[in-house]
Amino acid sequence: MTRRVLGRCLALIPLVWLIVTLTFVAVHAIPGSFAETLDNPRLTPAAREIIRHRFGLDQPLDHQYLLWLKAVVQGDLGVSFLYRRPVAEVVGEAIPATVLLATTALAIDLLLGLVIALASVRRPHGALDRALSGVSLFVWGMPTFWLAGVAVLVFSIHLGWLPASHLHDVGADVLAPAARLVDLLRHLILPAGCLGVVGAASTSRYLRSSLLEIRSAPFLVAARARGLGERRLALVHALRPALLPVVTLVGLSLPMLVSGSLVIEVIFALPGMGRVLWTAAWARDVPVVLAVTLLGAVGVVLGNLLADIAYGLVDPRVRDHE
Repeated sequence: MTRRVLGRCLALIPLVWLIVTLTFVAVHAIPGSFAETLDNPRLTPAAREIIRHRFGLDQPLDHQYLLWLKAVVQGDLGVSFLYRRPVAEVVGEAIPATVLLATTALAIDLLLGLVIALASVRRPHGALDRALSGVSLFVWGMPTFWLAGVAVLVFSIHLGWLPASHLHDVGADVLAPAARLVDLLRHLILPAGCLGVVGAASTSRYLRSSLLEIRSAPFLVAARARGLGERRLALVHALRPALLPVVTLVGLSLPMLVSGSLVIEVIFALPGMGRVLWTAAWARDVPVVLAVTLLGAVGVVLGNLLADIAYGLVDPRVRDHE
């Protein structure tokens, strides 16, 4: 198992390098630069050239790439053009909000997907199963940004039940810890719910298929012949082997969670990496864009690696195959 993990880690290094290199090329292929985005009528063309020289934007692209890659290997993400601060500080302040949103959405995804799947397999192909399958497929096909817009329109604007932006209300710093937690949860319901509901639609479909396949396994047929009830069979005997595909599904859903979090953060004005990336992209703040892309790529590939390791721990057949 250890040899397999080390091999996967070494194989992921070229993948991360390829992702950030393609991002570097794509960012520099966009017309304009940070100097051109400065909306100051007093900046003359000569002054803009000075700014380009100061940030090294007038150097050949290959030279810029080698300097950036060397700095990244040494652990230096550079200095933000826009914020005039180290990129590590700018991104580091945004990571907690993104992690909070992604983990909350993942919890909703797995719990809701599990409940829907268990409800569906109680009477396969019955009225409830067909209704849940139809709704799941409908929600699965929804773009996350569209669902977020509808949620804001209904629950924030028309009904006024939930806040439409940010993680806290103004003045939440003076609230008691319990009240501040409630305020945070109210602000998380819409963004995390939009991500989690779309993910749960996919998770429930995979888990339902896995549970239906396990139902006909010989050990369950024998347990059913001994008089065990369907609920006990589903929750005690069938659930663990049926969760094996879900372990892999969690790893595969990480790219969707990361990309979905970036979009959701912009829509709900959350102070996470998505908001930072959006602002940096408009300002052509290349160091910040590259840093967020690098961290996102590393997070996705590490998530898939952890899912692969977890699959081996849950399924002994994988370990025996090593």
